[in-house]
Amino acid sequence: MAPIPPSPAEPQESPESYVGLEVSRAQEQAYEHGWPTVRSLPPGAIITMEYLVGRLNFEVTDGTVTRCWKG
Repeated sequence: MAPIPPSPAEPQESPESYVGLEVSRAQEQAYEHGWPTVRSLPPGAIITMEYLVGRLNFEVTDGTVTRCWKG
């Protein structure tokens, strides 16, 4: 069996720093800071609990990030 490649390192910043930003600016900033995957979701969206290294999730209300978390 082939070895499992190491996961890419996540940027070492607080997801809370994105809360309050306009969603397009938050996405732009996340990509600039090295997040390979950024996902925007409406409040209450049904999502799986699968943790994906390198993914940053935004909960967006009226175009503004109201919650942010890794995975």
